[in-house]
Amino acid sequence: MNKVKIKKNDEVLVIRGKDKGARGKVLRVLPGTRTAIVERVNMMKRHTRPNPQKNVQGGVLEKEAPIQLSNLMLICPESGKPTRVGLERRGDGSSGRVAKVSGARLS
Repeated sequence: MNKVKIKKNDEVLVIRGKDKGARGKVLRVLPGTRTAIVERVNMMKRHTRPNPQKNVQGGVLEKEAPIQLSNLMLICPESGKPTRVGLERRGDGSSGRVAKVSGARLS
């Protein structure tokens, strides 16, 4: 398996699917299933029963569903454009992510 190049708190653009063109912040990455949960993207409705013990009110709740990592593209923090992500080996032996569009180092 390849290393996951999208991380939590990255800003991403949806490039495929029903939410194509939407931008959002990554809330969570699920590397085992190669998916991510992005803020206000791929919303689903969940019908829940009231549960007084857990203080849950019943009704229809809306929440984010996971979306495939292949359908997301990272937004370069420098240029604001969608970019591919490369890995770079630094002089001290550590490695880090690099935006292919601008060459900017990513956290």
